[in-house]
Amino acid sequence: MKLLIASDIHGSAKYCEMLIDAYKREGADRMLLLGDILYHGPRNDLPQEYAPKKVIEMLNAMKDEIYAVRGNCEAEVDQMVLGFPVLADYALIPLGEKMVFATHGHIYNCDNLPPMKSGDILLHGHTHIPVCERFGEYMYMNPGSVSLPKNGTHRGYMTLEEMDSEGRGLWVIRWKTLEGEEYMAFDA
Repeated sequence: MKLLIASDIHGSAKYCEMLIDAYKREGADRMLLLGDILYHGPRNDLPQEYAPKKVIEMLNAMKDEIYAVRGNCEAEVDQMVLGFPVLADYALIPLGEKMVFATHGHIYNCDNLPPMKSGDILLHGHTHIPVCERFGEYMYMNPGSVSLPKNGTHRGYMTLEEMDSEGRGLWVIRWKTLEGEEYMAFDA
């Protein structure tokens, strides 16, 4: 199994299209969106080619391939126009003995931890900064932002790929630019 993980599209049709191109190029089985899909939010500038209706159309065309969690910019009206669930606060992804707690980051984050066991992974967006670091007894990971990266970071995404077909729990996580250049990796 291979997941493409992204966050913070913020209504940019240009970068959503590039993300979908990356998804196809990666040959991923599913896309996991960590929130802030359509709206740019009052604290952000408008992203390039801000066109939420185009983003809706692009993502709804692949609705059966998308999992998503709610960001701080999602509202019930977003669920009315998107053909896949977007209002869950988190998703759990088992990786052998480990668990990935996937969320946006505005509720659960390093300052407000969800229930986690040693070795689990806290995965969230929200900060617009890619991260892979040990935080206590768990790992904290962030794909950064698709459209509005901060602190001079890349517009990008992550992939989570099972490297062992025999179910021994060998996974690799890679951070890539929207153009597909890998710049960080972690074996889980």
